Amino acid sequence: MQVVAIDAIDIRTVAAFWSRVLDWPVVEEAEDGISLAPAGGAAPGIDVFSVPERKTVKNRLHLDLSVTGGLTVAQELERLLELGAVKADVGQPRDARWTVLADPEGNEFCLLHGHDDAR
Repeated sequence: MQVVAIDAIDIRTVAAFWSRVLDWPVVEEAEDGISLAPAGGAAPGIDVFSVPERKTVKNRLHLDLSVTGGLTVAQELERLLELGAVKADVGQPRDARWTVLADPEGNEFCLLHGHDDAR
């Protein structure tokens, strides 16, 4: 896999959000898209592409993030919320071992609550 694509109306806002969340720099920028990649250019990266329409339904593909850098899940959740994420309800169970969040344009992603929480 080379890249994960995220559609957005405001590509700069969405790309800046994911750049801060993942601590990945912008590696390429064009009028219709912005590319992010981890340090060293390892794949896959993220491309944020311009689209004219707003998101209207739950994502069929999403990112699952795990806590790194010595933070607790609560600290990482607080950091993500401060960066502009919002909690989202997509019908997850009340006792889920993940928190569903959405980026500034509503694209859902999950914060896993433990290292073994692949779903």
